[in-house]
Amino acid sequence: MPYYLGIDGGGTKTTCAVGDDSTRLVTATAGPSNIVRVGAAQTRESLQEAVRQACAAAGIAPSEIVRTCVGGSGAARPELAAAVRGFLAEILSTPIDVVGDMEIALEAAFGEGPGVIVIAGTGSIAYGRDRQGATARAGGWGFAIGDEGSAHWIGREAVAAILRASDRSEGAAISSLAKALCKTWGVTSLIDLARAANSVPPPDFSALFPSVGASNDPLATDVLTRAGRELAQLAEVVINRLFAKSDMAHVPVAIIGGVFRHSGIVRDVFYNELRALDQRAEITKEVVEPVEGALRMARRVRILNR
Repeated sequence: MPYYLGIDGGGTKTTCAVGDDSTRLVTATAGPSNIVRVGAAQTRESLQEAVRQACAAAGIAPSEIVRTCVGGSGAARPELAAAVRGFLAEILSTPIDVVGDMEIALEAAFGEGPGVIVIAGTGSIAYGRDRQGATARAGGWGFAIGDEGSAHWIGREAVAAILRASDRSEGAAISSLAKALCKTWGVTSLIDLARAANSVPPPDFSALFPSVGASNDPLATDVLTRAGRELAQLAEVVINRLFAKSDMAHVPVAIIGGVFRHSGIVRDVFYNELRALDQRAEITKEVVEPVEGALRMARRVRILNR
């Protein structure tokens, strides 16, 4: 029986699925493998660990895999794709396809059909495909200048909101949200929080997202609300670029990533805002798993090449 690997290499975790010709058998996770954010050594370690764990859970050896597809941010750059392929080739001897994370997400959501996906994980991007196969994207320009609505953006905006609030109410007790963010970064005061936020290299703002998402603080609610709106605006850009008003009465939209998965506020605001911007948007509220798209692409490429 042929076995396939699908890998979703993210900035927070790496997900690896083993499947046969029709079924996903097991899934395993390891550390981050976004090579742009975590570097070559961490990417190599996470990818190989995820593959070994998934194969062990399926009761097979890596040598039994007949084809692998891995999706990752930055994979469109040939030198990064070559590095990822090389790391996997150290333990896999069969063909390895490296594609963008948005490609495996689009496959997971719509197969080869039209639609728009919005990814909100460590980073963010909107990406879509029309009936003729043309594609368009919006956002995804990186944490320093974009990635609106992402976990990184939410963490950064929360820190900024807390520090602005402290300017307006000097001497007030530190809020529960501020305490939670300080604890995450291992600091004890707002001064130290600001110093950490401005350090070089920059800190992991995305690590603050769980505390923001779990908080009832009005500042957290405001940041999450703005995140949902930003993501809806990215989706609207792609819808308008790909689908003329006369072309499609309904445009399928899918959501991907930990921000959508773990924040009901972001999901609800995104849904309501996008529907207000374009009533053609048919938004599936279930969060899509990109690794399923990678697994499907591994199967399909091998079948086409038989």
